Amino acid sequence: MHRWYFVRCQSGCEDSVRKQVEMRVKLKGLQDVVPQVLVPFERVTDLKGGKKRVVNKKLYPGYLMVQADLDDGEDERSRLAQAVVRETARVGDFLGPRGEPVPLSDQEVSNILSRMSDTETRPQVNIGFQKGDMVKIKSGAFDGFDGAVDEVNTDKGTVKVIVTIFGRPTPVELEYWEVEAL
Repeated sequence: MHRWYFVRCQSGCEDSVRKQVEMRVKLKGLQDVVPQVLVPFERVTDLKGGKKRVVNKKLYPGYLMVQADLDDGEDERSRLAQAVVRETARVGDFLGPRGEPVPLSDQEVSNILSRMSDTETRPQVNIGFQKGDMVKIKSGAFDGFDGAVDEVNTDKGTVKVIVTIFGRPTPVELEYWEVEAL
């Protein structure tokens, strides 16, 4: 039975390590034992240099998810598949006690895979503010005003800022790109 496992790898090299593992599995003819290797990520809308862009953000830097049939540790092909994964350059070991592969629960796997597919269709907005941060409004009717972040709504991509107008604190809801950190 195919289960999902986490494998440690060198951080920052997850994509190239994934390709190496897939290539080595294919060369050994073990695609039936190890059908998939994933780098878990989510799609995030980021604001850099005043431009919005969608980027892939790794959910677990330094780890790969490997789908494999490793339940029968006595099986020759199962042991060979483990060895192929472990002996790939820049791969650490399986996540588990003493490097023994411990499968993820079905709930964990479904949470990770649904998070990946949800952000594929509707990227998460990366808002770099937290409650209490001081910001400057850079567009709209309140352009030039300073205020404190009161609330961050990542689903809508908005920030609620408390601005002092005529000596009174007034909440203003703005798009996240309309404010910048002070």
